[in-house]
Amino acid sequence: MDARLNLLGNPVAAKSLQHFVSVGKVISESTLPAGTQHLLMLRASQINGCGFCTDMHTKDAEHAGETSVRLNLVAAWREATLFSDAERAALELTEQGTRIADAAGGVTDGAWANAAKHYDEDQLAALVTLIALINAFNRLNVILQQPAGDYQPGQFG
Repeated sequence: MDARLNLLGNPVAAKSLQHFVSVGKVISESTLPAGTQHLLMLRASQINGCGFCTDMHTKDAEHAGETSVRLNLVAAWREATLFSDAERAALELTEQGTRIADAAGGVTDGAWANAAKHYDEDQLAALVTLIALINAFNRLNVILQQPAGDYQPGQFG
């Protein structure tokens, strides 16, 4: 299976991706915990049905030391006892931010307030930006039918 468009081989797509990657670098350099970042990218990718990103973020999280049990349970985080209150707040914000079209009013005040209890303003900015960024990446890959399964940790630098 081949993608509909080669994102790295097309000059417009490649130039656009450079900007996405720059945003990702700002987030990765923030004080938002890296483990939380991995969980959020995985959960949004699952919700959006992005096989490529689900593969990528599972493998990157494992490579960074995340356990397979937590990764396997991220889709059922509400029932799992393995996530901290801060991670739960971030996962809730991620789900609501990803499913904006499913809920009138978007992200609830309660979800925002809960996240704000655990993260400072800079971390909240990184969190919101990461949710928007991973949703954009998911949409690119789903639209283009980017195949999943061959990703290697660190493949994109």
